[in-house]
Amino acid sequence: MEENSNFLFDIIESDLAEGRTERVHTRFPPEPNGYLHIGSAKAIYINYTAAKKYGGLFNLRYDDTNPSKEDDEYVVSIREDLEWLGAHPDAVFYGSDYFDKCYEFAVGLIKAGKAYVCDLSADEMRRTRGTLTEPGVESPYRNRSVEENLALFERMKAGEFPDGHCTLRAKIDMASPNMNLRDPAIYRILHTAHHRQGDKWCIYPLYDFAHPIQDALEGITHSMCSIEFENHRPLYDWVVDNIGFEQKPHQYEFARLNVTNTVMSKRYLRQLVETGVVDGWDDPRMPTLCGLRRRGYTPSAIFDFVSRAGVAKNFSIVDIALLEHCIRDELNRTAPRRIAVLAPIRVEIENYPEGKTEYFELPNNPNDPDAGTRPVAFTRNLYIDAEDFALDPPPKYFRLKPDGEVRLMGAYIVKYKDVVRSQDGRIEKIICTADLESGNGAPSDGRKVKGTIHWVSADDCFRADVRIFDRLFTIENTGAIPEGETFDDYLNRDSVTVLPCCVMEKALESAAPGERFQFVRTGYFCRDTKDTGVFNRIVELKDSKPF
Repeated sequence: MEENSNFLFDIIESDLAEGRTERVHTRFPPEPNGYLHIGSAKAIYINYTAAKKYGGLFNLRYDDTNPSKEDDEYVVSIREDLEWLGAHPDAVFYGSDYFDKCYEFAVGLIKAGKAYVCDLSADEMRRTRGTLTEPGVESPYRNRSVEENLALFERMKAGEFPDGHCTLRAKIDMASPNMNLRDPAIYRILHTAHHRQGDKWCIYPLYDFAHPIQDALEGITHSMCSIEFENHRPLYDWVVDNIGFEQKPHQYEFARLNVTNTVMSKRYLRQLVETGVVDGWDDPRMPTLCGLRRRGYTPSAIFDFVSRAGVAKNFSIVDIALLEHCIRDELNRTAPRRIAVLAPIRVEIENYPEGKTEYFELPNNPNDPDAGTRPVAFTRNLYIDAEDFALDPPPKYFRLKPDGEVRLMGAYIVKYKDVVRSQDGRIEKIICTADLESGNGAPSDGRKVKGTIHWVSADDCFRADVRIFDRLFTIENTGAIPEGETFDDYLNRDSVTVLPCCVMEKALESAAPGERFQFVRTGYFCRDTKDTGVFNRIVELKDSKPF
């Protein structure tokens, strides 16, 4: 995998050189409210590779401070995805591990006169927050005494108030040009059981308060997150400074990974799952990591894609064709070759002996001399792909046709003789004759045969369904959907095609779930991990765009 330079690595190298950091410590802090997707891979790649590149540590921390949306199902799936990517954490934490500390620090802020309990509703807080050009209006509860605030905060913790009755707000500056510093809420009431803490708490810290505390307690040196948190950095620093941590983490931001024809919204992806548009979070059309894994993508191809897409601060959209290029480039080097006929039509070699079977040795991977060969059975009755035969061919058609010859890949040259039709006129089989002297190379008379097609023995084969996937969304930039329209308006309802009873060489019968192959002349496929009677197409053979 080619590693591109990025500005975050430049920052880390400068911090190490100047002595601002002795040992790099990073973290990946997903909220367990959904499955990770291709966009998550960028944050994982940045934080994990930074720690490993500079001999540091990498934490997985579940940001489980919002119990209404979180579930153990997502906790398990996140860990599985990280392990699959090879981003093995040095330690695993939960945001909920720090609830006692967060409460302790909130009490400390109240005692220092830097936080107060506010009875304004959420709507009232929004209305008094001000605008980008006008300062906010101070809450009438802003100047409560320390004693009153401590008593009210304790009553919040004791569960005496209903959801939304009041919040704990940081006392910063209602005239700040940064809206996030206008007395933000740092605790709210939520009478919801937590997936790990149960009913111990009914007040929960908000992300902007909890996250810098978690980073500081874990000794994180470089808190690298996506660009939407850039305006939150002054609040991150305010929390760290006013709680009084000696070792202070620093936040750095990078542009999110935006990919064409792809939606990253967990809420909308959940909707696709719950309404049955897709077959679960791991549907091979989904941009989730488990969906990509089931489709046949590899961790190295995903990290290669993230690296090639680059790490910067400017917004950009990366063509999904680059991701396809990365997996195609890898599988071209590594995937075993096998033969599968997706639209089978029967061929009888008229002059080949009945009941005879011989084996031709075909290469497992022409790009890898050490991959060896495998025996493929050849018999009188075969299958070829319907696209490789035409009774009325177009110009420059070099496959099987009347009065034409083709090479059966790795085997004999055959010539068309006739077709056998059913009563309704459908072609049941093609009759051919073989040049039985051409099995080991060029024909003895030196004639040239331009076409080569793939084939499978009808007597020594394996049948399975094949799924061909298309883009799940028809619009390239899903972030620029016109006003009044939704993702649904661009959902490709024909994003999967099932080809039943495709004919494959016998060796594919023993393929392991998830094992990847190049089906020669067709594409790259893997055996489905849920339904082993199905092979999923990972990607076509050729790039649609040069990279």
